[in-house]
Amino acid sequence: MFVDRVDAGRKLAKALSAYAGDPNAIVLGIPRGGVVVADQVARALGLPLDIVVAAKIGAPGNPEFAAGAMAADGVVLANPGAHVSASELERLAPAAREKVERYSRQLRGGAPGVALAGRNAIVVDDGLATGLTAEAAVGYLRRQGVSRIVLGVPVASTSAARALSKLVDELVTVDVPPFLGAVGQFYASFGQTEDAEVEAILRAAQARGGGTEG
Repeated sequence: MFVDRVDAGRKLAKALSAYAGDPNAIVLGIPRGGVVVADQVARALGLPLDIVVAAKIGAPGNPEFAAGAMAADGVVLANPGAHVSASELERLAPAAREKVERYSRQLRGGAPGVALAGRNAIVVDDGLATGLTAEAAVGYLRRQGVSRIVLGVPVASTSAARALSKLVDELVTVDVPPFLGAVGQFYASFGQTEDAEVEAILRAAQARGGGTEG
């Protein structure tokens, strides 16, 4: 059990300590909650921080369940287990597209993202349930030509950990419990992270020389 995302980030940073000071590495948080965790990782390891945007496409009648996910470049990843048709997924996609575009435009405060080609990307989220959003982010990074992808999360379901470990160069977790119904079950405090908090984190990272690059 983690106290909150800050506590989870500090514990995850210890598990990722091998990457401390890596001159080719960058920590990429998945907005919004993942950025709070990623901030602690970046601070502890002395690495730059940015975001990698991906958004869940909620299932009809159950928006918390991922029917799919959209990456920063608009590529849609379907969840086979959701049993949602391609046409229905297309109908649901605009809300995710709006979120992806808004995050990409707003959270950095207009600053451009870091050049990713050839970098070692440490992708951080606050947890993996289906893992679909993280998978969309990983796919985007592959298309951007990153050299190595490390996915770091405080907690992951066994199914998501199994699936994602095949798609990244390394998966680092603090806990993979035998049963995970929802990521929030493993946090004492798991409130919604607001845009303003993410914006402030990224401004602070930039000010200390470890944020988005102009």
